Amino acid sequence: MVLQSVKNCLWLSCVLRTPKACFWSTASGGLIIQSVSNDVYQNLAVEDWIHDHMDLEKQQVLFLWRNSPAVVIGRHQNPWQECNLRLLRQKNIKLARRRSGGGTVYHDLGNINLTFFTTRKKYERMENLKLVVKALKALRPQLDVHVTDRYDILLDGQYKISGTAAKLGRTSAYHHCTLLCNADKFVLSSVLKSPFKGLKSNATPSVPALVKNLFEEDPSLTSEMLLDAIAKEYAVQHHIDHHITLINPADETLLPGISDKTKELQTWEWVYGKTPKFSISTCLNMVYKDSVLDIKVNMDVKHGRIEVCNIDLPEQWLPLGLYSELVKSLTGSKFCPNETTTLVTTLLRLCPQDDELHSRWSLLCENIIRLM
Repeated sequence: MVLQSVKNCLWLSCVLRTPKACFWSTASGGLIIQSVSNDVYQNLAVEDWIHDHMDLEKQQVLFLWRNSPAVVIGRHQNPWQECNLRLLRQKNIKLARRRSGGGTVYHDLGNINLTFFTTRKKYERMENLKLVVKALKALRPQLDVHVTDRYDILLDGQYKISGTAAKLGRTSAYHHCTLLCNADKFVLSSVLKSPFKGLKSNATPSVPALVKNLFEEDPSLTSEMLLDAIAKEYAVQHHIDHHITLINPADETLLPGISDKTKELQTWEWVYGKTPKFSISTCLNMVYKDSVLDIKVNMDVKHGRIEVCNIDLPEQWLPLGLYSELVKSLTGSKFCPNETTTLVTTLLRLCPQDDELHSRWSLLCENIIRLM
């Protein structure tokens, strides 16, 4: 089995490095590949690479992949609205923005990801989801699973085990979906719950749903069994050999230019800067010397940067010059805790050596940073 996987890797490497004529004469009809990486950015980059470089008119592709803990938002979503960013940072969970639309999902090794690549003309997400359901039923006939009109797969008529998103290019398309096998539902529910209040945005919101793992229904299942069953059904429907080819998404000889695609998906400008314009209107309840101060904050954020900033402070709470410098410095800066921390630390040097003033400054800045 190991030898066969190695042969498959070598075969694909040869194929993707050869001229197109040789490539299509070597393999036609369909291809099933699986990533050996659990890095969300690398695997999303593979999707981009296949979409951009392969002639899907001649060969359709099923891509199988799993990620270490990560939250993946849709192309047109707002991360501050969709998830608990502070918790992600505390737990060292990656945040990624994919190029397809749809809602936010949590990935870990208990979740399987499937990407179906076709030409735009042959794109059909309902048929792909029916294929997954057929594979599940072939593996465990007793499973009560079906596809909804919203292109979700439900277990027992109410629990969502799969969500869908897609990217439609000019000639190529892909449809990808999740499959909850044994994901950490506690972490999932925690990180997909934004603590943000007072945020207004036209970004695409996610639709909450009850979820359940397939392993809860049948503990004898494994991720490998599910992957193999789906691959087998795909092979049957596309009249190709049933084998899964392993690929390394970091291999530039296999996927020329993949490193640049991976790097772009990790940048702040992509993950946060592509967020549709939004506004914040909130009140910071700050406890200071046994009293509670209500500080109103209003901001407009565009391309992830603060465009307009207003902070309504009590009179004489900060020197006017220092307050003005704070607002001036925030305007145009990234709506980002790291950048804001650096900014306010620099401004602190402008403060007179006054313990009370430093306490007020630190309290205000800590609360502003917590928004981010």
